[in-house]
Amino acid sequence: MDCQARPDRPLAPSGRRPAAGLLLILAVSLVPAAAAGWEWVPSDDEIARYRTSWNPLSNGPMMIPSVDIQPKGQVTVHPFLFGQISERRFGNDLTTDRSAASTHVYAIAPLVTSSYGINDHLELTLALTESSFWARDSTQFNQGNGGPVTTDTGLGDLTIYLKYRPIVQDPTGWRPTITTYNQIVLPTSQWITGTEKPPGGFQPLGRLPASRFGSLTWTEGLMFRKNFRPFRISGAVFYSYHLPGQEMNENTYPADVVNTRIAFEHILDDQHGFAYNLEFVGLHGLPWRADGHAVNRGFKNGFTSLGIEPVVQYRLAENWVAAGGVLFTVAGQNALEGIFPNFSVYWYWNKSGKVQMR
Repeated sequence: MDCQARPDRPLAPSGRRPAAGLLLILAVSLVPAAAAGWEWVPSDDEIARYRTSWNPLSNGPMMIPSVDIQPKGQVTVHPFLFGQISERRFGNDLTTDRSAASTHVYAIAPLVTSSYGINDHLELTLALTESSFWARDSTQFNQGNGGPVTTDTGLGDLTIYLKYRPIVQDPTGWRPTITTYNQIVLPTSQWITGTEKPPGGFQPLGRLPASRFGSLTWTEGLMFRKNFRPFRISGAVFYSYHLPGQEMNENTYPADVVNTRIAFEHILDDQHGFAYNLEFVGLHGLPWRADGHAVNRGFKNGFTSLGIEPVVQYRLAENWVAAGGVLFTVAGQNALEGIFPNFSVYWYWNKSGKVQMR
Protein backbone atom coordinates (compact mmCIF):
# COMPACT_ATOMS: atom_id res chain seq x y z
CA MET A 1 0.00 0.00 0.00
CA ASP A 2 1.23 3.43 -0.83
CA CYS A 3 1.87 6.38 1.46
CA GLN A 4 0.64 9.88 0.80
CA ALA A 5 1.36 12.97 2.86
CA ARG A 6 -2.09 14.52 2.44
CA PRO A 7 -5.54 12.93 1.99
CA ASP A 8 -7.24 13.25 -1.37
CA ARG A 9 -10.37 15.34 -1.20
CA PRO A 10 -13.47 14.30 -3.15
CA LEU A 11 -14.39 16.81 -5.84
CA ALA A 12 -16.88 19.51 -4.86
CA PRO A 13 -16.83 18.73 -1.11
CA SER A 14 -17.81 22.22 0.01
CA GLY A 15 -21.17 23.17 1.48
CA ARG A 16 -24.09 20.82 0.94
CA ARG A 17 -23.66 20.31 -2.77
CA PRO A 18 -22.42 16.69 -2.51
CA ALA A 19 -25.70 15.50 -0.99
CA ALA A 20 -27.71 15.54 -4.23
CA GLY A 21 -24.91 13.89 -6.15
CA LEU A 22 -24.56 11.18 -3.53
CA LEU A 23 -28.24 10.37 -3.66
CA LEU A 24 -28.02 10.08 -7.44
CA ILE A 25 -24.96 7.81 -7.25
CA LEU A 26 -26.65 5.67 -4.61
CA ALA A 27 -29.76 5.33 -6.74
CA VAL A 28 -27.78 4.49 -9.87
CA SER A 29 -25.63 1.90 -8.10
CA LEU A 30 -28.20 0.17 -5.94
CA VAL A 31 -31.62 0.36 -7.56
CA PRO A 32 -30.92 -1.17 -11.01
CA ALA A 33 -29.30 -4.27 -9.57
CA ALA A 34 -32.25 -4.80 -7.26
CA ALA A 35 -34.85 -4.02 -9.90
CA ALA A 36 -33.31 -6.36 -12.44
CA GLY A 37 -33.21 -9.08 -9.82
CA TRP A 38 -36.96 -9.18 -9.35
CA GLU A 39 -37.17 -11.24 -12.52
CA TRP A 40 -35.07 -13.98 -10.95
CA VAL A 41 -35.67 -14.82 -7.30
CA PRO A 42 -35.52 -18.05 -5.30
CA SER A 43 -38.90 -19.63 -4.68
CA ASP A 44 -40.41 -19.73 -1.20
CA ASP A 45 -39.90 -23.49 -1.20
CA GLU A 46 -36.17 -23.14 -2.01
CA ILE A 47 -35.69 -20.62 0.80
CA ALA A 48 -37.66 -22.76 3.26
CA ARG A 49 -35.61 -25.87 2.42
CA TYR A 50 -32.38 -23.95 2.88
CA ARG A 51 -33.42 -22.34 6.18
CA THR A 52 -34.41 -25.68 7.68
CA SER A 53 -31.13 -27.30 6.62
CA TRP A 54 -27.92 -27.53 8.66
CA ASN A 55 -26.59 -24.02 9.36
CA PRO A 56 -25.83 -23.43 13.08
CA LEU A 57 -25.94 -19.89 14.43
CA SER A 58 -22.40 -18.54 14.73
CA ASN A 59 -20.30 -15.51 13.83
CA GLY A 60 -19.28 -16.69 10.37
CA PRO A 61 -16.30 -15.28 8.45
CA MET A 62 -14.50 -12.23 9.82
CA MET A 63 -13.25 -10.81 6.52
CA ILE A 64 -16.31 -11.27 4.28
CA PRO A 65 -19.74 -9.61 4.68
CA SER A 66 -22.30 -12.36 5.23
CA VAL A 67 -23.26 -13.86 1.90
CA ASP A 68 -26.80 -15.00 2.66
CA ILE A 69 -29.72 -12.64 3.25
CA GLN A 70 -31.39 -12.18 6.63
CA PRO A 71 -35.04 -13.15 6.97
CA LYS A 72 -37.49 -10.31 6.38
CA GLY A 73 -37.53 -7.97 9.37
CA GLN A 74 -34.52 -9.50 11.15
CA VAL A 75 -31.90 -7.04 12.42
CA THR A 76 -28.27 -7.38 13.46
CA VAL A 77 -25.94 -4.96 15.19
CA HIS A 78 -22.35 -5.95 14.69
CA PRO A 79 -19.42 -4.14 16.35
CA PHE A 80 -15.88 -5.00 15.24
CA LEU A 81 -12.41 -3.93 16.29
CA PHE A 82 -9.62 -4.11 13.68
CA GLY A 83 -6.00 -3.27 14.42
CA GLN A 84 -2.78 -2.98 12.43
CA ILE A 85 0.93 -3.29 13.23
CA SER A 86 3.18 -2.56 10.23
CA GLU A 87 6.96 -2.17 10.54
CA ARG A 88 8.18 -3.75 7.29
CA ARG A 89 7.26 -3.52 3.62
CA PHE A 90 7.51 -5.46 0.36
CA GLY A 91 9.47 -4.28 -2.67
CA ASN A 92 8.56 -3.80 -6.34
CA ASP A 93 8.08 -7.52 -7.08
CA LEU A 94 5.48 -9.87 -5.60
CA THR A 95 7.48 -11.67 -2.93
CA THR A 96 7.55 -12.98 0.62
CA ASP A 97 10.75 -11.01 1.35
CA ARG A 98 10.39 -7.96 3.57
CA SER A 99 12.59 -5.02 4.43
CA ALA A 100 12.38 -2.37 7.13
CA ALA A 101 9.79 0.31 6.34
CA SER A 102 10.71 3.97 6.59
CA THR A 103 7.53 4.49 8.59
CA HIS A 104 6.17 2.24 11.32
CA VAL A 105 2.38 2.29 11.47
CA TYR A 106 0.08 1.27 14.32
CA ALA A 107 -3.67 1.68 13.88
CA ILE A 108 -7.03 0.84 15.43
CA ALA A 109 -10.29 1.01 13.50
CA PRO A 110 -13.55 0.28 15.38
CA LEU A 111 -16.41 -0.55 13.01
CA VAL A 112 -20.13 -0.93 13.69
CA THR A 113 -22.49 -2.39 11.10
CA SER A 114 -26.25 -2.72 11.30
CA SER A 115 -28.16 -4.87 8.81
CA TYR A 116 -31.86 -5.22 8.07
CA GLY A 117 -33.66 -7.86 6.02
CA ILE A 118 -35.90 -5.86 3.66
CA ASN A 119 -37.34 -9.12 2.37
CA ASP A 120 -36.01 -12.63 1.76
CA HIS A 121 -33.95 -11.42 -1.21
CA LEU A 122 -32.63 -7.98 -0.18
CA GLU A 123 -30.60 -6.80 2.79
CA LEU A 124 -29.50 -3.24 3.60
CA THR A 125 -26.48 -2.44 5.81
CA LEU A 126 -25.02 0.76 7.25
CA ALA A 127 -21.45 0.75 8.56
CA LEU A 128 -19.56 3.51 10.35
CA THR A 129 -15.90 3.52 11.34
CA GLU A 130 -13.56 5.45 13.61
CA SER A 131 -9.87 5.82 12.76
CA SER A 132 -6.86 6.10 15.08
CA PHE A 133 -3.25 5.73 13.97
CA TRP A 134 0.29 6.34 15.19
CA ALA A 135 3.13 6.57 12.65
CA ARG A 136 6.83 6.81 13.59
CA ASP A 137 9.76 7.83 11.38
CA SER A 138 11.77 4.62 11.76
CA THR A 139 15.00 5.99 10.27
CA GLN A 140 15.43 8.64 12.93
CA PHE A 141 14.18 6.24 15.59
CA ASN A 142 16.80 3.63 14.64
CA GLN A 143 19.49 6.30 14.81
CA GLY A 144 18.58 6.97 18.41
CA ASN A 145 16.92 10.31 17.66
CA GLY A 146 13.46 9.23 18.74
CA GLY A 147 11.84 10.14 15.46
CA PRO A 148 8.70 12.25 15.07
CA VAL A 149 5.38 10.57 15.72
CA THR A 150 2.35 11.47 13.61
CA THR A 151 -1.00 10.58 15.11
CA ASP A 152 -4.65 11.34 14.50
CA THR A 153 -8.03 10.12 15.72
CA GLY A 154 -11.36 10.92 14.18
CA LEU A 155 -14.51 9.84 12.40
CA GLY A 156 -14.04 7.39 9.55
CA ASP A 157 -16.12 6.89 6.42
CA LEU A 158 -19.78 5.86 6.20
CA THR A 159 -20.51 2.77 4.12
CA ILE A 160 -23.92 1.81 2.73
CA TYR A 161 -24.42 -1.45 0.90
CA LEU A 162 -27.24 -3.52 -0.50
CA LYS A 163 -27.06 -7.26 -1.08
CA TYR A 164 -29.38 -9.09 -3.46
CA ARG A 165 -29.56 -12.90 -3.62
CA PRO A 166 -30.81 -14.27 -6.96
CA ILE A 167 -29.76 -17.86 -6.13
CA VAL A 168 -30.07 -19.67 -2.80
CA GLN A 169 -28.07 -22.82 -2.22
CA ASP A 170 -29.57 -26.29 -2.55
CA PRO A 171 -28.85 -28.13 0.73
CA THR A 172 -29.05 -31.51 -1.01
CA GLY A 173 -26.97 -30.64 -4.09
CA TRP A 174 -23.97 -28.64 -5.24
CA ARG A 175 -25.70 -25.35 -6.06
CA PRO A 176 -24.26 -22.51 -3.90
CA THR A 177 -25.80 -19.26 -2.78
CA ILE A 178 -24.94 -16.42 -5.19
CA THR A 179 -25.29 -12.83 -3.97
CA THR A 180 -24.60 -9.49 -5.64
CA TYR A 181 -23.05 -6.68 -3.59
CA ASN A 182 -23.54 -2.95 -4.28
CA GLN A 183 -21.74 -0.45 -2.04
CA ILE A 184 -21.15 3.28 -1.76
CA VAL A 185 -18.56 4.75 0.64
CA LEU A 186 -19.23 8.34 1.70
CA PRO A 187 -16.06 10.17 2.84
CA THR A 188 -17.52 11.52 6.07
CA SER A 189 -13.99 11.52 7.47
CA GLN A 190 -13.22 14.48 5.18
CA TRP A 191 -16.60 16.18 4.89
CA ILE A 192 -17.33 16.30 8.63
CA THR A 193 -14.14 16.05 10.70
CA GLY A 194 -11.18 16.29 8.31
CA THR A 195 -9.62 13.14 9.78
CA GLU A 196 -6.11 12.58 8.47
CA LYS A 197 -5.55 9.64 6.16
CA PRO A 198 -3.53 6.76 7.70
CA PRO A 199 -0.08 6.15 6.15
CA GLY A 200 -0.57 3.87 3.17
CA GLY A 201 -3.98 5.35 2.43
CA PHE A 202 -6.03 2.46 3.85
CA GLN A 203 -7.49 1.64 7.24
CA PRO A 204 -6.60 -1.79 8.69
CA LEU A 205 -7.95 -4.55 6.44
CA GLY A 206 -11.28 -5.70 7.76
CA ARG A 207 -14.81 -6.89 7.20
CA LEU A 208 -15.68 -4.59 4.30
CA PRO A 209 -13.96 -4.37 0.91
CA ALA A 210 -10.93 -2.12 1.43
CA SER A 211 -11.06 1.28 -0.26
CA ARG A 212 -8.99 4.43 0.02
CA PHE A 213 -9.69 6.33 3.21
CA GLY A 214 -11.50 9.60 2.59
CA SER A 215 -12.49 8.79 -1.00
CA LEU A 216 -15.97 8.69 -2.50
CA THR A 217 -16.04 5.07 -3.68
CA TRP A 218 -18.40 2.82 -5.61
CA THR A 219 -17.97 -0.95 -5.20
CA GLU A 220 -19.61 -3.85 -7.02
CA GLY A 221 -19.12 -7.45 -5.94
CA LEU A 222 -20.15 -11.06 -6.40
CA MET A 223 -20.30 -13.47 -3.46
CA PHE A 224 -20.94 -17.18 -2.94
CA ARG A 225 -21.50 -19.57 -0.06
CA LYS A 226 -21.98 -23.33 0.32
CA ASN A 227 -22.54 -25.50 3.36
CA PHE A 228 -21.12 -29.04 3.49
CA ARG A 229 -21.70 -30.25 7.04
CA PRO A 230 -19.55 -29.71 9.14
CA PHE A 231 -17.95 -27.13 6.79
CA ARG A 232 -19.05 -23.81 5.32
CA ILE A 233 -17.23 -22.14 2.43
CA SER A 234 -17.65 -18.47 1.48
CA GLY A 235 -15.92 -16.31 -1.09
CA ALA A 236 -16.17 -12.96 -2.84
CA VAL A 237 -14.55 -10.62 -5.32
CA PHE A 238 -15.11 -6.84 -5.21
CA TYR A 239 -14.15 -4.10 -7.67
CA SER A 240 -13.87 -0.58 -6.20
CA TYR A 241 -13.82 2.59 -8.27
CA HIS A 242 -12.71 5.78 -6.51
CA LEU A 243 -14.34 8.90 -7.91
CA PRO A 244 -11.89 11.70 -8.78
CA GLY A 245 -10.81 13.84 -5.85
CA GLN A 246 -8.97 17.12 -5.50
CA GLU A 247 -5.79 18.14 -3.72
CA MET A 248 -4.02 21.51 -3.91
CA ASN A 249 -6.31 22.53 -6.80
CA GLU A 250 -5.32 19.43 -8.76
CA ASN A 251 -7.67 16.59 -9.68
CA THR A 252 -6.56 13.29 -8.17
CA TYR A 253 -7.10 9.90 -9.80
CA PRO A 254 -6.19 6.99 -7.49
CA ALA A 255 -6.13 3.48 -8.92
CA ASP A 256 -9.10 1.16 -8.81
CA VAL A 257 -8.73 -1.76 -6.40
CA VAL A 258 -9.86 -5.39 -6.34
CA ASN A 259 -10.54 -7.27 -3.10
CA THR A 260 -10.55 -11.07 -3.09
CA ARG A 261 -11.74 -13.08 -0.09
CA ILE A 262 -12.32 -16.77 0.66
CA ALA A 263 -13.12 -18.39 4.01
CA PHE A 264 -13.31 -22.00 5.18
CA GLU A 265 -15.24 -22.67 8.42
CA HIS A 266 -15.16 -25.96 10.37
CA ILE A 267 -18.05 -26.15 12.86
CA LEU A 268 -16.96 -28.28 15.82
CA ASP A 269 -20.02 -27.82 18.07
CA ASP A 270 -23.37 -26.93 16.48
CA GLN A 271 -25.11 -26.02 19.74
CA HIS A 272 -22.46 -23.55 20.91
CA GLY A 273 -21.44 -22.26 17.47
CA PHE A 274 -17.87 -23.28 18.27
CA ALA A 275 -15.75 -23.29 15.12
CA TYR A 276 -12.46 -22.29 13.58
CA ASN A 277 -11.88 -20.53 10.25
CA LEU A 278 -9.08 -20.15 7.77
CA GLU A 279 -9.57 -17.00 5.72
CA PHE A 280 -7.53 -15.80 2.74
CA VAL A 281 -7.46 -12.10 1.83
CA GLY A 282 -6.12 -10.30 -1.23
CA LEU A 283 -5.95 -6.55 -1.90
CA HIS A 284 -4.84 -5.57 -5.40
CA GLY A 285 -4.24 -2.01 -6.55
CA LEU A 286 -4.64 -1.84 -10.33
CA PRO A 287 -2.55 0.28 -12.74
CA TRP A 288 -5.70 1.76 -14.30
CA ARG A 289 -9.09 3.32 -13.62
CA ALA A 290 -12.47 2.33 -15.01
CA ASP A 291 -13.05 5.88 -16.29
CA GLY A 292 -9.88 5.82 -18.42
CA HIS A 293 -8.05 8.59 -16.51
CA ALA A 294 -4.36 7.99 -15.92
CA VAL A 295 -3.52 7.11 -12.32
CA ASN A 296 -1.70 10.03 -10.66
CA ARG A 297 -1.70 8.95 -7.02
CA GLY A 298 0.03 6.02 -5.37
CA PHE A 299 1.93 3.28 -7.19
CA LYS A 300 1.12 3.67 -10.88
CA ASN A 301 2.18 0.07 -11.56
CA GLY A 302 -0.15 -1.27 -8.88
CA PHE A 303 0.33 -3.08 -5.59
CA THR A 304 -0.69 -6.38 -4.01
CA SER A 305 -1.13 -7.59 -0.44
CA LEU A 306 -1.92 -11.25 0.36
CA GLY A 307 -2.81 -12.56 3.80
CA ILE A 308 -4.16 -15.48 5.81
CA GLU A 309 -6.17 -15.36 9.03
CA PRO A 310 -7.01 -18.06 11.57
CA VAL A 311 -10.26 -17.35 13.47
CA VAL A 312 -12.11 -18.87 16.43
CA GLN A 313 -15.90 -18.51 16.73
CA TYR A 314 -18.23 -19.06 19.69
CA ARG A 315 -21.90 -18.51 20.53
CA LEU A 316 -22.15 -16.44 23.71
CA ALA A 317 -25.93 -16.57 24.27
CA GLU A 318 -29.22 -17.12 22.45
CA ASN A 319 -28.84 -14.00 20.27
CA TRP A 320 -25.11 -13.26 20.71
CA VAL A 321 -22.15 -14.70 18.82
CA ALA A 322 -18.50 -13.64 18.72
CA ALA A 323 -15.19 -14.34 17.00
CA GLY A 324 -11.56 -13.29 17.14
CA GLY A 325 -8.56 -13.76 14.90
CA VAL A 326 -5.32 -12.34 13.54
CA LEU A 327 -4.63 -11.64 9.85
CA PHE A 328 -1.00 -12.13 8.79
CA THR A 329 0.40 -10.66 5.57
CA VAL A 330 2.30 -13.46 3.81
CA ALA A 331 3.31 -11.83 0.52
CA GLY A 332 3.09 -8.50 -1.23
CA GLN A 333 4.27 -5.99 -3.80
CA ASN A 334 4.69 -2.25 -3.12
CA ALA A 335 2.78 -2.79 0.11
CA LEU A 336 3.22 -2.62 3.86
CA GLU A 337 3.53 -5.91 5.69
CA GLY A 338 0.99 -6.02 8.46
CA ILE A 339 -0.37 -7.98 11.39
CA PHE A 340 -4.09 -7.28 11.86
CA PRO A 341 -5.67 -8.47 15.14
CA ASN A 342 -9.47 -8.31 15.09
CA PHE A 343 -12.53 -9.09 17.19
CA SER A 344 -16.25 -9.32 16.42
CA VAL A 345 -19.56 -9.54 18.30
CA TYR A 346 -22.97 -10.11 16.66
CA TRP A 347 -26.37 -9.31 18.19
CA TYR A 348 -29.40 -10.70 16.36
CA TRP A 349 -33.01 -9.56 16.78
CA ASN A 350 -36.20 -10.94 15.30
CA LYS A 351 -39.72 -9.92 16.31
CA SER A 352 -40.68 -13.59 16.52
CA GLY A 353 -38.08 -14.00 19.27
CA LYS A 354 -36.28 -16.76 17.38
CA VAL A 355 -33.36 -15.65 15.20
CA GLN A 356 -32.07 -17.50 12.15
CA MET A 357 -28.61 -17.91 10.67
CA ARG A 358 -29.62 -16.07 7.50
